[in-house]
Amino acid sequence: MRLYPDKLAAHLQQQCLPVYVVSGDETLLVEECSDLIRAAARKLGCSKREVLDAGEKTFDWQELLNCSTDMSLFDERKLIELRIPSGKPGAEGSKAINAYLERSSGDDVLLVISGKIDKQSLNSKWFKALDSAGAYLQLWEVKAHELPRWLQQRLGAAGLSIDQDALELLSERLEGNLLAAVQEVEKLKLLAENQHLDLKVVSEGVLDNARYNLFAMVDAALKGDASASLRMLHGLRDEGTEAMVILWALTRELRSLYDLKLDCERGQSVQQAMQARRVWSNRQGIIQSALERHSLAAIEQLMLLAAEVDGSIKGYAEGRVWDHLDQLVTALAGK
Repeated sequence: MRLYPDKLAAHLQQQCLPVYVVSGDETLLVEECSDLIRAAARKLGCSKREVLDAGEKTFDWQELLNCSTDMSLFDERKLIELRIPSGKPGAEGSKAINAYLERSSGDDVLLVISGKIDKQSLNSKWFKALDSAGAYLQLWEVKAHELPRWLQQRLGAAGLSIDQDALELLSERLEGNLLAAVQEVEKLKLLAENQHLDLKVVSEGVLDNARYNLFAMVDAALKGDASASLRMLHGLRDEGTEAMVILWALTRELRSLYDLKLDCERGQSVQQAMQARRVWSNRQGIIQSALERHSLAAIEQLMLLAAEVDGSIKGYAEGRVWDHLDQLVTALAGK
């Protein structure tokens, strides 16, 4: 059954299905939908939570099958959280998922949190089995031209109204970083007078007050200024900015660079590619600078570094989170 994010809360008030698949690359949206499902499972009586990460090298799909045994009289109902970062469980995983569904009593709740599931996988046996047993949520990326509307809805839900010029400025500076957007909305709730936001409040009250600015750090790295970007990264760390927020901002730019570079390899000019992908006009210079420094293979390597940061944040990769971020920012700023 297909579910849409804006309908999820109402759906969960009426029922909690034994299976939910939450798929997408928007970390914030995925986590918010997953949190709603977790809360509904707890309300249903799932007092235990088991997390299975299929992205780990040592992961054994037998762990999922072990969760499918029928409950005894005194067993607690549980939430089984299966993470598939790649969106592809592979042959062994496909068999395990189908076997789990066949064996499961339906008393537990299986929450599958997945990266983007491609069209071919949507027609696979394992996905159709999950879809038949429960509900599927596909969380699409919020494009640059969609961000103002998304932000306005988010602000409205927080009880705030905003002038159009203030909304445009906020959208431009956030550059699609939804995690940072949520933080900004929380700050603006404290600063707004009579629940209304104007350009002065947005420009002076939030975006320009931080000593070290997340977006300025990313821009410095894109320009190739390694020392400035590292200095600002360390400032963000010292001010308590979450590593996941910084990673999201960097990963967002890397995905954009990859798509643009691919367009150029296919014959488009840099300007044509940036216009087609709606790169903000005032950022086209620094984006072009990064594209000139990095080949497609180099950008792929940067994305692998970003994956290492993600792994260290989540605890399944070696090394310290901020050391990995230092490496990623330095590599983005370099050649």
